Amino acid sequence: MLGEGIIQGLMETARNFFGSYVEKERLVTVQFPEERRSLPEATRQFPFLLYDGDDPERGLRCVSCQICEKECPPRCIHIEKSKDRKPDFVGKQQFYPAVFNIDVSVCMSCQICVEVCPFDAIRMDTEFELSTSDRFGGLLWTKRELARSNEYYRQIHPTEAGECDERRAKELADAQAKAAAAAAAAAAKAAQAAAAPAAASNGAPGSGAKSEPAKKVVTQ
Repeated sequence: MLGEGIIQGLMETARNFFGSYVEKERLVTVQFPEERRSLPEATRQFPFLLYDGDDPERGLRCVSCQICEKECPPRCIHIEKSKDRKPDFVGKQQFYPAVFNIDVSVCMSCQICVEVCPFDAIRMDTEFELSTSDRFGGLLWTKRELARSNEYYRQIHPTEAGECDERRAKELADAQAKAAAAAAAAAAKAAQAAAAPAAASNGAPGSGAKSEPAKKVVTQ
C-alpha cells in the first residue's frame, strides 16, 4: 500500500505525543536546571587527575611519565616533570608533575589519555556545566583544578573505580609480599653470616678451649 510507512510513522508519533500526558516514562525533556536526570556511568566530558587520601599534592597518582601528553591528538596537555621524587602507594620513589595543564577549550574528550595511562592517574569527568566568560584563563585548567579524590571517582564511575581499586590493592599486596620475602631472606643471610664466625672460633687454635696434653708412648 502506497504511503503505509508514512502512516505507521505518524501513528507512532501520535501515540508518543498523547501518551506523554499520561505516562511519565514517555517524557523526553525535563525542566532543567530545576530537574536533572542522572547521567549514565559511561558519560565523559573532560579529564581529571586522581589522588589518594586528603592531600591532592601528596596523594596525586600521576608520575609525570608524559605518555598522555605525547598521545593527545589535539596536544592540549602540558606536563613538566619534578626534579625530586616522592613515594607512591607501594612505597616506590616516583617523579610527580611540577606542572600539569589541560586546555579544555581544545580538548576533544576522546579519552585516549585515560586509555594510555599505566598508573590509573587520569580519568574522565561527567561535569558539563563549564561555561565561562574567560576564554583563556578560565579554560586552562592547572593541576589544582584537575585534582579529584578517589571518593569522587567512586561516586561518578562506581564500576570502573571498583575495578581500579581491586587492581591497585592486588598490586599493593604483591609489593608487600615481595618486600616481606626480601626482608626474610636478608634476615636469614645476616643470621647465617653472624653464626659463621662463632662456629669458626670454636674450632680454631688459641680460642681459649683447653686441650689435653699429648701422651708419650714408651716402648720396652
